[in-house]
This record gives sequence, C-alpha cells and structure tokens, in this order.
Amino acid sequence: MKSSIKIGIIGFGTVATGAVKILIEQKELIQRRLGCPIDIVQIADLDIKRSRGVSLPKGTLTTDAMKVVRHPDIDIIVELIGGYDPARQFILEAIRRGKHVVTANKALLAAHGEEIFRAAVEQGVDIGFEGSVGGGIPIIRAMKEGLAAEKIAAIYGIVNGTCNYILTQMTDEGKKFSEVLTEAQRLGYAEADPTLDIGGADSAHKLAILTCLAFGTPVPLKEIYTEGVDRVTPLDIAFAEEFGYKIKLLAIAKLADGEIEARVHPTMIPKEYLLSRVSGVHNAIYLIGEAVGETLFYGRGAGSLPTGSAVVSDLIDIGRNILKGASGRVPPASFQPEARPELRIKRMEEIESLYYLRFMAEDRPGVLSKISGVLGKYRISISSVIQQGRKAGGNVPLVMMTHRAKERDVQEALSKINRMDYVSEPTVLIRVEGDDE
Repeated sequence: MKSSIKIGIIGFGTVATGAVKILIEQKELIQRRLGCPIDIVQIADLDIKRSRGVSLPKGTLTTDAMKVVRHPDIDIIVELIGGYDPARQFILEAIRRGKHVVTANKALLAAHGEEIFRAAVEQGVDIGFEGSVGGGIPIIRAMKEGLAAEKIAAIYGIVNGTCNYILTQMTDEGKKFSEVLTEAQRLGYAEADPTLDIGGADSAHKLAILTCLAFGTPVPLKEIYTEGVDRVTPLDIAFAEEFGYKIKLLAIAKLADGEIEARVHPTMIPKEYLLSRVSGVHNAIYLIGEAVGETLFYGRGAGSLPTGSAVVSDLIDIGRNILKGASGRVPPASFQPEARPELRIKRMEEIESLYYLRFMAEDRPGVLSKISGVLGKYRISISSVIQQGRKAGGNVPLVMMTHRAKERDVQEALSKINRMDYVSEPTVLIRVEGDDE
C-alpha cells in the first residue's frame, strides 16, 4: 500500500493558497479520512517570492511548471492557473504521463472539456473538477454520484457571486448598476476587469459543465445564449417588486422532447421561491429530478477556502481510488463515454417563456392599444399591465407581463414597436420563470 499520495500544484494564487492551507492545517483529518497523508511535492508559479501565509519546505517552489508535470513521483497534478493555454497543455501532458488531474478551471473545461475527458478515459486516469462550479458547494460530485439515478429535467443556477451581489445591492439599496459595481470592486467581490462576470460568460462556462453532467451531451459554449446584468436598472427592479418578483442572473438548462435549452440571462422569479432569497455573493443551484423532485444546493460560490476545500475533496476522492486501484470508476462526464447522446441545443429564438416588457411610451390616448395590437398580431397575450402616472407631452413607463410566448415572436414584435414614433427608447425585455399563467 502507498505510504502517501503525492501531488504537484501548478499556480499558487488565491485558490491554490486556500487548498494548501487546508492540506497543512487539516493534515491529520485528511489522513484519517483517506488512509494516508497527501504530500505536496512541488508547486510551480511565476512568482515564488511573494508570501502566501503558509510555510513550505525549502525547494518546494519552482517557476518551471513542466518540471512539476514531469516529476516521476507525483500522482496527481493540480492545475490552478486558469485560462486556456498553457493550462490545457499542462493537463494533457500530465494525463499522457498517466497522472491524475484536479482543476478548478471552468473556462477550460467549458471550451476543451471533451478533449480532456476523452484523454483521461483513454489513459485510465481520473480528473476532478469540483471547484469549477459553485466554489465550496459539492454540486459536481452530487450530480455525478448522488443523483446518478435521476433523470434531470431542469437546472436553475445562481452561479456568479459578483452578479448576485450587484443585483442584491441594487434591490436592497436602490442603487444604480455602475455605483454597485464600483463598490463590489472596492470590496474585492469584482475583478478590476469584471467583463467575464457581469457579461454572463463566467455563468455560461459553469452552465456548460452542469448541462454536460446532467444530460450527458457535449455542449458547445457558443450555443449557450448569454446576456449579462449591465442593463438591469433600479426602475425594472422596482417594477419586478410590484409584480411579486426579484431579478437574478440565472443559468438555465432544460431537457424537453430530446432537445436542450441552455441560456444565461437576467430572469424574474417569484419572491417566494428559495432562489430569489439567495443574496450577496452566495451561489445556489436548483435541480429538478424525475424521482427526487426539487433539490437546492446553496453556499459560498467562490473564495480561497471554499474553492480550496473543493479542490482538496477531489484530491481525497482520487487518492481513495489510487489506494484501491479503482481509477476510472466514475466517468468524467457522468455518463459512460459510449452512452453519451449528442442532443440538439435549441436556438434562443425557439424557446418559450413569460416576458416582462417595459416601454418608454408617449403619454397620449391610444398608445396602449397600439402596442397591444402589435403584440396581438404576433400571438403575444398580455397578462397584466402597469401604466405609470400622467406626464402630459412626455414619455412614461408602460410595463406589461405576458403569458407564455415564443422568443422569435416577441423579438419580431419589439422590433416593430421600437420603430414607432410613440416609443422613445428600445424596449426592456426580461424573461420570467415561475408560474406559467
């Protein structure tokens, strides 16, 4: 039996520092659960001078990442540098050499996961990626093992803490988007360049991974409709409140009739739903299974220690497999490779939803009927209307909630309405999830 599981880490940033602290501080606990110690052999980073607040033996740090990958004694390579390349090359080289891999790199898995999973299966090694979605929330292992008997119908995820913090503050404090973003950057909840977060790309990366695990199909990132939170206004948040909703950036995946919806966008959900109560930087993933019904996974979705904990959980899991000679026991994508269907991802214009529409319309008789008439021509039925106070000669908000309609019809109707002289600016559209009628 092996005396220890030996690991090498590439990247010594926030997540790696959290993982190393846990490996050092919880060494005895980990050994009791695994059956032997996990020993850090080497850590590679471009900056090996900066203090991370942890004490490591002399010679542990190196600037040569490939030296770590090629180290003959290392069992598991932990990739925590992020991005596509050279992370992809390091992972594939490690797999080629028969080493197991742990990563928290959601962007890489979303774009190149199929290649990496295929290589791992061919070489008979394991790849753990619990830290790639939801920080410390154990959603990956739950989907691959705990929910292995479930036919999953839908996923609704709040999977970006930056966006959830921004929308929470806008809702609770009535602040503008730009004001809250600046505050989030000051507090460290948003990056100096927050584009991936606020534009929805980070959530799309995570949704690609979750969708692959839920339904077994490869999910091309370009086929996930993605819309960010930068156009949400306090005015729309206030109207949502009047209708009994809150606005969240949701990552949504649904399976129906052998086809998948996969989309990320601001979404109105009823205030009484558990997801609507997820506030601040927290994440939550809500799953609907055929047998188990509704399940909710909630917790801290990012950060040094939560994500570091997920990384260490993968190390323990793979370490157990190594000790028992059981590598490859759980397929990387949850389904056996030969049993993975290639399901069609619906185009956005094909999906059906409920809609919130806010028009800035001229305050004069007949405008409501004209807008309603156009919507009616495109088979869009109105369920409720709020027409704000009089402003003679000016433009006022005219807000409608629709019954279920097709995205293509809604977009075509709005294209026509937005060209009318009685509408002063492009219509705001927010999709609604909840009660169908």
